[in-house]
Amino acid sequence: MILYPAIDLLDGRVVRLHKGEFDAVTDYGDDPVAVAERFGEAGASWIHVVDLSGARDGQRRQSDTIRALCRTGLRVQTGGGVRSAEDVESLLAMDVERVIVGSLAVTDPERVGEWIGRYGADRITLALDVRRVAGQYRPALSGWTDLMMTTLDDVMKAYDGSGLAHALVTDIGRDGDLSGPNLLLYKGLTERFPDVAWQASGGIASLEDIEAVRGTGVAGAISGKALYEGRFTLEEALECSQDA
Repeated sequence: MILYPAIDLLDGRVVRLHKGEFDAVTDYGDDPVAVAERFGEAGASWIHVVDLSGARDGQRRQSDTIRALCRTGLRVQTGGGVRSAEDVESLLAMDVERVIVGSLAVTDPERVGEWIGRYGADRITLALDVRRVAGQYRPALSGWTDLMMTTLDDVMKAYDGSGLAHALVTDIGRDGDLSGPNLLLYKGLTERFPDVAWQASGGIASLEDIEAVRGTGVAGAISGKALYEGRFTLEEALECSQDA
């Protein structure tokens, strides 16, 4: 399992949001490249980067910072406000390894499916933020305030035949609160959609959580707040993420 340390960027600073709220920001400094380099020195091969400024306002995309992060030698998976083919191409031109597509992955699967075919399945990661309602997981958009009527499984079925290879799922109720990952959610996804390399996001608080989520069969897990708050070291997390 790949462990992706997370770097969330807001106006050039490294931050974490609590449950996606822009008014609930914890600031971890103004040198994201130094953070990435420390991750690399600890043994990480990938980083998960979210451009929160770009997500909030596409005209404020933090291209220079993302370009600098790509120069660290780490493989970069990034997104935030990706709305067009030009956005995808711009990120790929910076040597981003995988472009994360969020809202459009839910609202326009036909277009995103075309991107998968055009740019390659290994260059696109869907980011699906979900909330459990009446026993079903439903995607939420617009800063998690707009809950869709469609279900997570409906979204996945829309990608049948597209060649989709990578998707990350965040349980909104657990993001940034260190309450533990939703193991049943990820176990169900790996069983129902085994051809997708799933990434678990949200809730990881301990090394035991990393071991447990690895046991669900996901291909990757994203860790942010627990790393920044010293719940464990990245070296320890990477060791726990390795398959026995």
